Amino acid sequence: MIKIGITGGIGSGKSMVAALLEVWGIPVYIADTESKHLTATSPVIREKLITLFGKELYTADGLDKRRLASHIFGNPERLGQVNAIIHPEVNRHFLAWVERLNTPVCAIESAILFESGFNRIVDTTLMVYAPMEIRIGRILERDSVSREEIIRRIESQLPDEMKKEKSDYVIFNDGEQALLPQITAFLAGLKIKNIDFQFYNKHKNKNIQ
Repeated sequence: MIKIGITGGIGSGKSMVAALLEVWGIPVYIADTESKHLTATSPVIREKLITLFGKELYTADGLDKRRLASHIFGNPERLGQVNAIIHPEVNRHFLAWVERLNTPVCAIESAILFESGFNRIVDTTLMVYAPMEIRIGRILERDSVSREEIIRRIESQLPDEMKKEKSDYVIFNDGEQALLPQITAFLAGLKIKNIDFQFYNKHKNKNIQ
């Protein structure tokens, strides 16, 4: 089975690309969603986080996300310790998920594909790129956050140029180049059997780009 790693900065449109891959019947593991779920429910993660921060981190209602955030905000060392606890569990969870599939290809979407080391468990990496101002505009429309907060989030991630250098393939989501032809070309290059690469031709008149 071919495993695709999808990445891109906040507001780049990587979730849209992941959703389009699912149209082809390609299962996509959303690492951010699964990471949050595992952090709240995994006994292994719970035990290690309590050892690190104390039992007050979990209440009767589960993980105290605000308390956890207060421990790691502005503290790279603590953030690294938390990531060292969570990322291996997400890694194992993803590989177990892959084992249950019966498809020729699957994907994992992660904004921190390279930072987390998830790139080492996939066969090829795909970056979704969009210019900074386009990303900021998308996030402003989507989230109730300030421009300054968006820039802070962007700057906390691996720079786009480094992502480009590390990625095997780059899709441009700048509003000028249609997504589907680029995704089709990427998948065709993988030579995956039983995937309909004519999807774009069938749907090109249905306002899907």
